[in-house]
Amino acid sequence: MAGERRRRGGEGPRERTRERGARREREQQQRGPGRGRTALVVAAAAAALALGLAAAAAEWNRWSAAARLVTPHPAPPALPPGSTGPLASPHRFWGTYRPHVYFGMKTRSPRALVTGLMWLQQSEGGGSLRHTCEQSDGLSRYGWLMHDGENFGVQEIEDGELLLKTEFVKRPGGEHGGDWSWRVTARMEGAAGPAPLLSLFFYVATDGQGTLEPHLENRTRLAAVTGTAEELGRFTLTFLRPTAGSGEDPKYASYNYLDAASPGLQRLTEVVRSSLSNRFVFTPPGGGPRRRFFAVDAFRGLPGEPPRGRLLLHQVTLEPPGTVEVTFESGSAAGRPGRLAGRALSAALAQHAAAFERRFEETFGLGRKGFPPPQRRFAQAALSDLLGGMGYFHGRSLVQSPLQERPVPAPEAALFTAVPSRSFFPRGFLWDEGFHQLLLARWDPALSREVIAHWLDLMNAEGWIPREQILGEEARARVPPEFLLQSSETANPPTLLLALQRLLPAAPPPYLRRLFPRLRAWYDWYNRTQAGPLPLTFRWRGRDPQPERFLNPKTLASGLDDYPRASHPSPEERHLDLRCWMALASRVLREVAERLGEPAGPYREMEQALSDNGLLERLHWAPELGAFADYGNHSAAVGLRWQRAAPAAPGQPPPAPRLVREVREAPRPRFVGALGYVSLFPLLLQLLRPDSPRLPAVLDAMRSERQLWTPFGLRSLARDSPLYMQRNTQHDPPYWRGPVWVNINYLALRALHGYAGAEGPQRERAAELYRELRQNLVANLYRQYAESGFLWEHYSDSTGRGQGCRPFAGWSALVVLVMAEDY
Repeated sequence: MAGERRRRGGEGPRERTRERGARREREQQQRGPGRGRTALVVAAAAAALALGLAAAAAEWNRWSAAARLVTPHPAPPALPPGSTGPLASPHRFWGTYRPHVYFGMKTRSPRALVTGLMWLQQSEGGGSLRHTCEQSDGLSRYGWLMHDGENFGVQEIEDGELLLKTEFVKRPGGEHGGDWSWRVTARMEGAAGPAPLLSLFFYVATDGQGTLEPHLENRTRLAAVTGTAEELGRFTLTFLRPTAGSGEDPKYASYNYLDAASPGLQRLTEVVRSSLSNRFVFTPPGGGPRRRFFAVDAFRGLPGEPPRGRLLLHQVTLEPPGTVEVTFESGSAAGRPGRLAGRALSAALAQHAAAFERRFEETFGLGRKGFPPPQRRFAQAALSDLLGGMGYFHGRSLVQSPLQERPVPAPEAALFTAVPSRSFFPRGFLWDEGFHQLLLARWDPALSREVIAHWLDLMNAEGWIPREQILGEEARARVPPEFLLQSSETANPPTLLLALQRLLPAAPPPYLRRLFPRLRAWYDWYNRTQAGPLPLTFRWRGRDPQPERFLNPKTLASGLDDYPRASHPSPEERHLDLRCWMALASRVLREVAERLGEPAGPYREMEQALSDNGLLERLHWAPELGAFADYGNHSAAVGLRWQRAAPAAPGQPPPAPRLVREVREAPRPRFVGALGYVSLFPLLLQLLRPDSPRLPAVLDAMRSERQLWTPFGLRSLARDSPLYMQRNTQHDPPYWRGPVWVNINYLALRALHGYAGAEGPQRERAAELYRELRQNLVANLYRQYAESGFLWEHYSDSTGRGQGCRPFAGWSALVVLVMAEDY
């Protein structure tokens, strides 16, 4: 026993350890595998929790960014609340704020009462009902000849042999924007035989609020409408009987009347067209010929939305010539001298016309400069059509963020703005508006300040302003669905700062103080979201995401759409024009900050850095091009070729061939070999020093007929550029690849005028180019207007003919400032 104990004692610790290990193994086998995986389970749970938290954080970030996308900027509004209403701004409450119709008025209210005119030249087939401005209508011309932006306007419309003149005058009084009167005069020009019957349709409609009460004579003639609306109070609209020509002799007419539930203002034309019937007979006194005509009859509704408002319409059918007047009288206007009609209306129109002509000459001095009366009338019409195209819009933008799968509606917003084109672009465009306001700021600084404030109040919490404003159902109905979305990554040139710079010397400090937080946020948004690959470089986001579909993927954010950029979009691009816009923005922000006593140092430093000519050359001077240029991943050997479609399925027609892009040489990082408007931006925004060694080459390119010079203005892309006048796709003709655009020519003239007045070796050359370019641009725009009756979107660089949409009294109206030499 003693020996046995000694053996166990000598092996005791090792044996005990081994035995405990075996026992644990036996116990674990008896208990099964569960407890052995506890640590793994705990670790897995921790990892899952971490992943869940990360996913939750990512989801939170996406939600937060999405929420900020549709959250208004927290700064106090640039436009004081209530400042556009009838008490604070009675002189602007009513206006021709429906630019998409040939003639109509509304108030600056979210759900405004609207009034308007339609007409129909009667024919056996019914003729064409005119209402909204359409390029397809083929009108010979139409546009405002005089419009002061506030109280008065005269417009002429040529529809075949029919000449319509629409006139309005406002009269202040009361608490709801006062009274106004219309006069519509119709006559035929060059018509042989009896004039065809003409029907004029005058209407008033509500959009979800307000009441209308018709007052009939003989059950068919709508003599008057009384009603109420939220911001109008009580009112009376009176339709006077027609007179013969411009006199006061009564004119025989047939009358018809429509009272219809309206499914929305965007469908008023459909409502009227669907209610027309030709069962009516025009029977003039004295034995004239009896003629059947189309008139409004029973309305049975339209498929789609349920009724939301009411339409009352007064149809007058007569044989031109004839004149019809309409008066609107506010219930709160007391002590009016009498109805603003007949001789009183004629006197008011004459008085306002004389005042307009005096003010126009005092403002622009074209008579003093020696322009003959026809050219002065052309300039008056250009300004008037821009003012007559002002619109008031209310609704929601549809915005899209890369962090969201689906678009979301932005908050309700209002916008008071000019529009580029009443027929094709009757809504607000951000980069267009800065050019519009350069002219309007000269005519009416207070109006321009208000428009700029409206635009800045559209800013979201990030500092982003959507580049295209499609607010309300009337605006949305005129835009193809694929263009409704506004991408939160897409910028637009901050041209509003050009106008603000013009307004700055006389702008009231309280106004600038309201604007400054939003200007600062806007500026920061550009720097944060449009930064380039290197310090002090910038890159437009949102280029076309499928480059294989385009000869050169578009850059809609720049405003220059299909202007050639790097053939293969990449984060390495450096966009010259955006860098120059940011230099301008830094300059204007610095000037505003100094006016307000705010810290201006960061803006001054950025302005100095972006104006450094040496750094500008290192980043953007292309020696092989001899010009400033973009930089990016680029191939110069790119073209479009027809691609045969795959064989058709049995029983199906063969698919059409299509144009696709062919890259014949691999892209590489390089300067983009396109000389054109972008190349001029250091000059256009006057960043080049007057003694810059690069200025002579820039002026050479401008004056070279092989490159940018034409007898009609500077073309957008040099004739010797590889993409000059090249289509971008099978369906996209060249846009900014050759035609002459007035806005960039205005900037060129403004810059040349500045260099001609500055000490430097190119002073005389700049003055010579300025004189020639100004003469060419003004002469061609006037000639095209005289021949066609329109200002145009752009002009052919080979013939000077107007191209694109018309009328385009947006930035093409800058010709007025060019004529006045007002930069």
